[in-house]
Amino acid sequence: MNWFNEPASCFRDGEQLTIRTAPGTDFWRKTHYGFIRDNGHFLPHQVEGNFVAETAFDGAYRDLYDQAGLMVRENEQIWMKAGIEFVGGVWNASVVVTRDYSDWSVVALEQSSEHFSLRIERDGGTFSVFYSESGQNFRLLRIAFLTETKNLRVGPMAASPEGSGFEVTFRRFILTPR
Repeated sequence: MNWFNEPASCFRDGEQLTIRTAPGTDFWRKTHYGFIRDNGHFLPHQVEGNFVAETAFDGAYRDLYDQAGLMVRENEQIWMKAGIEFVGGVWNASVVVTRDYSDWSVVALEQSSEHFSLRIERDGGTFSVFYSESGQNFRLLRIAFLTETKNLRVGPMAASPEGSGFEVTFRRFILTPR
């Protein structure tokens, strides 16, 4: 495994990958908070052209902004992260799209889910993000333009901007070119 910013710990058991995030980690650029952070944990897989990426994961979210999910990355200025982010004691389905400046959209979830799944579908420069609290019925969370660059990196992502770190288990990660 070749991490972009290796986590505090990492353990693989078959398809499952369990990591512990390091404190003070995040992916964010400029907007609202005025800072740039590019030290979150990301396990990149090279992909060319259109694809579908899917993961199922659960975490022991505890501190403000604890987050996990998927990242799509061209470089430090063009990327997207999507997943669960813990804000104000609430689990949120979250997407950050960054084209030099980060934006952020969230949907509060009714409860934490042991079966949370996330899917990102690429069609040219358009990226569609879907989530499921059951692992079966996916709902559209966001459609965004990110980049038309053919070669990107995509994979599991996690970070702990404010807390002492948390444990997250990715139960599967599937990347399918299309």
